[in-house]
Amino acid sequence: MGMTLLLDRLDADLRQEHDLSLAEYEMLVRLSESEGVLRMAQLASSMGHSRSRVTHTIARMEKAGLVERRTSRVDGRGVDAYLTDKGMDLLRTAAPLHVTGVREYLVDLCDPDDFEAVGRVMNTVADKLVVDNPACDIR
Repeated sequence: MGMTLLLDRLDADLRQEHDLSLAEYEMLVRLSESEGVLRMAQLASSMGHSRSRVTHTIARMEKAGLVERRTSRVDGRGVDAYLTDKGMDLLRTAAPLHVTGVREYLVDLCDPDDFEAVGRVMNTVADKLVVDNPACDIR
């Protein structure tokens, strides 16, 4: 329940201040960390979302001018999502609020030993889920 409440609060903060959902924020982050472009399938995989969910979200973001979709330069078959200047500007503006929220709602409440324990648990979970799903691409 704590994780759901945390994600809901982070989402509400972003929506209220920047008219941006947490999922949209995460997509902007992933694009910025990938030199501004990711294949749609890679974006879906990195988010742990279905391709259709990512397609719908990117379509909304494209209408807002935050991203663009283009045919892949690599093979001409896939579709790449590109971070626009407007999207990067919004990310830069929204990031401090998100970081402050994570700190206030999580980091400041926990002991360093708690984070080490959670890290071990999450690494074990991730290792198991990646092994169970070889199609999972988290690089």
